[in-house]
Amino acid sequence: MKKEIIEKIKSYSTVIVHRHVRPDPDAYGSQGGLCDMIQASFPDKQVYAVGEEEPSLAYLRTLDTISDDTYKDALVIVCDTANAERICDERYKLGKELIKIDHHPNEDPYGDLLWVDTSASSVSEMIYDLFKSGESEGLKLTDAGARLLFAGIVGDTGRFLYPSTTMRTMEYAGELLQYSFDRSELFNKMYETEEKVLKLQGYILQNFKLQPSGAAAVILKKELLEEFQVAPSEASLLVSTLGSVKGIKSWVFYIEENDQIRVRLRSKGPIINGLAKKYGGGGHPLAAGASVHSWEEVSQVSEELSDICRQS
Repeated sequence: MKKEIIEKIKSYSTVIVHRHVRPDPDAYGSQGGLCDMIQASFPDKQVYAVGEEEPSLAYLRTLDTISDDTYKDALVIVCDTANAERICDERYKLGKELIKIDHHPNEDPYGDLLWVDTSASSVSEMIYDLFKSGESEGLKLTDAGARLLFAGIVGDTGRFLYPSTTMRTMEYAGELLQYSFDRSELFNKMYETEEKVLKLQGYILQNFKLQPSGAAAVILKKELLEEFQVAPSEASLLVSTLGSVKGIKSWVFYIEENDQIRVRLRSKGPIINGLAKKYGGGGHPLAAGASVHSWEEVSQVSEELSDICRQS
């Protein structure tokens, strides 16, 4: 499949790369790293990274603005997006062919070509794997591209702490560090936290509810977020806060937005992506998400999460 993707890239003069809505470092890293690799390897091609800008990730790269006409006869590649409905910028449908590159369970097999590797820590790891597969045929990667892929791997592995981290992950990360970029500067940008978000983190640690089953929940209503002057996207960055709590098996953050309540699920062992799928979401076995539209549904999710933890 990697060879097929490389050959498909070679056959197009225009390549447009998308990723998911509400992006994280892996979304930006894989999207930007792939664009960098293609542009460095084929300077005559027109290569674009598109989607809505995420201000908190501006330190990684900026995105391109293109017209609908650009999609004519273009190859579209979507990175790090399990479901078609989560692709940022619906114009992905306007391209001539579509490739899906992802590491989530393949619940929605969209695209003309699909490369899904659930054993990969991140799609950034997959893009570096793609580069290595074609390096002998002339594929190139710049320092800027290596920085993006490294950031994506670090982000999706929680600085190599998550179970998704493998020997291959560490090997690739080590190779990426041989490129010239400031790792300390990158880490500072990735993990520096505004005072208001730290204060919300303190509130979370004081107010989370841990059940005898080992399940825990955090409810962040709009009024509370307004009180701390924290946006829902910023609050989502704190979902790993409870990972070090002794006795916790799995936890959920409920983050209220204008028209829905975001459900962010994390686990130390119990499989929780089936629960997310039940509520229209999905994700990895130990990290998943969904959306609900009432506090009654919030109670249901919490009860079901407790049941999962009791059975584990």
